[in-house]
Amino acid sequence: MFFRALSAMAIPLVAAGACIPDVEPTEGVVVGGQFNRLNDARYPATVADFQLDRFEATVGRFRQFVAGYPATKPKAGAGAHPLIEGSGWDAAWDASLPAGQDELRASLQCDANFRTWTDEPAGNEAAPINCASWYLAFAFCAWDEGRLPTEAEWNYAAVGGNEQRAYPWGDEAPSQDLAVFGCDSTMTVCPIPSVGSKSPAGDGKWGHGDLAGSLFEWVLDYHADLTATCINCATLTDGGFGRGSRGGAFSHTEETLSPTYRIGELPERTLSFYGFRCARGE
Repeated sequence: MFFRALSAMAIPLVAAGACIPDVEPTEGVVVGGQFNRLNDARYPATVADFQLDRFEATVGRFRQFVAGYPATKPKAGAGAHPLIEGSGWDAAWDASLPAGQDELRASLQCDANFRTWTDEPAGNEAAPINCASWYLAFAFCAWDEGRLPTEAEWNYAAVGGNEQRAYPWGDEAPSQDLAVFGCDSTMTVCPIPSVGSKSPAGDGKWGHGDLAGSLFEWVLDYHADLTATCINCATLTDGGFGRGSRGGAFSHTEETLSPTYRIGELPERTLSFYGFRCARGE
C-alpha cells in the first residue's frame, strides 16, 4: 500500500537528555523478532530489540531542547541507528534547521488554532509537540540521546510483533475510548489532549500509548515502496515522496489509524497533525 502526501488542513546550554520532571520520558523495551510489515506475508521483516518512548515527545520535553538552541543542534553522524550504516545526521541538513532560537519558536507556530507550543509554559506541557519538521524531530531525538525509529520498528511495535494486531490495542474497532481521532478541523477547534490520554486501553503490546491517533509520527525512512525483505532495514534513498510517517492523527479519519496505513510528507513541512517519538538502541 503506497500513499502520496496528504494536504495540510501545515538560555544556557541544557544538557543532552535533560527533561522537565513531570514530563520525563519513559521507554518501553520492544523485544525484537520477525513479523510481516503491513500485516502482509509479502513483506517479512526482522527487527532487533530496541527501546521506544512510551509516548510522543511533549511540549515540556521539547522546551528543554529549545532552551539550549542552537547549541542543541546535532553533530554529523548523531542520531544513527546502531545497526544501519549511514543513518546518522547529515551535515548538509543543517540548512534545513532554524538558524536560531527566535526562528525555531516561530516555526512552532504553524497553526493558530492547533499548535501545542507556547513560548512560555502554560497548561499543555504534557501535550504532544506538533509543528515540528522531520529535520527538527531528528535533531531533538539526537539531542535526547536517541534517534527516530525506522518504519519497520514503528510498524513492529504498532502490531505487537508477530501477533500482527489490527490495531495497537488488538482487533477491536477504533473508538474514542481507544484513540484520539476524527476531529473535523475545518469546522471545529479540537484541543489536542495530553499524551497517553487513552492509556492503558489504547496501548500497544509493550505499553506504548498513542501509536494510533493523536499525531502522525515521523519515522527515519524515506517514503517508498517496501522492499521484499528487511533485516533491521531503513530506506535511506530519496525517491521523491518525502519522509515516512505513521499512526493517524486527531484531525484524520479512522482509516489512518491502521498500522497498514502509510504516508509520506516533505521533511521540511511543519504541520499541526505531525509529531514524533524517539527510539534508542537496546
